[in-house]
Amino acid sequence: MEVKAFNKWKVEVEVEDPGIKPYINLKPRIVPFSGATYAKQQFHKSNTFIVERLMHKLMNTGHKGKKHFITSGRNTGKSHTIYNIMIETLELIEKKTEENPITVVVKAIENAAPREEVVSIEYGGARYPKAVECAPQRRVDLALRYITQGAAHKAFNTKRSIVETLAEEIIYAYNNSQNSNAISKKLEMERQADASR
Repeated sequence: MEVKAFNKWKVEVEVEDPGIKPYINLKPRIVPFSGATYAKQQFHKSNTFIVERLMHKLMNTGHKGKKHFITSGRNTGKSHTIYNIMIETLELIEKKTEENPITVVVKAIENAAPREEVVSIEYGGARYPKAVECAPQRRVDLALRYITQGAAHKAFNTKRSIVETLAEEIIYAYNNSQNSNAISKKLEMERQADASR
């Protein structure tokens, strides 16, 4: 018997970026809830189904620059709420794009993963920015973070629901559009890295 994601969608997607391919798990789950099976094991989060990782990021969208920028209280730890949000989002993506929503999500993550970033190096009492290559697992982490944060901030204090904004954010990232928070953050990060070579 074939296992489908959420018992609805086949996972028929090939990750084209060889760098992040080992870090995107496409083994489908009927109920993507591993119950912290891989917690506290370094790098084991890559064994979690990629849509479940996106759901985990949705539970903590308030952190921005090491500060709790906006409360995540409505979603924190509420896996059933997030599960429902994710199903509605995938259904909306399918309706808007007429494609398999799991494919759209994976391609969006692939497009939004930054290749370079800037670190600060202290040398002789002065700090200098230095461009470094982004580690593959961090690329996936950042893409997930930027997608969920962009969606949460678009929905915050507006009449739009998180389902609408998340679906919109994923579709924009899938199309490589700069309207996506994740894509614009990625381009900005790569521009800064280019400038500090």
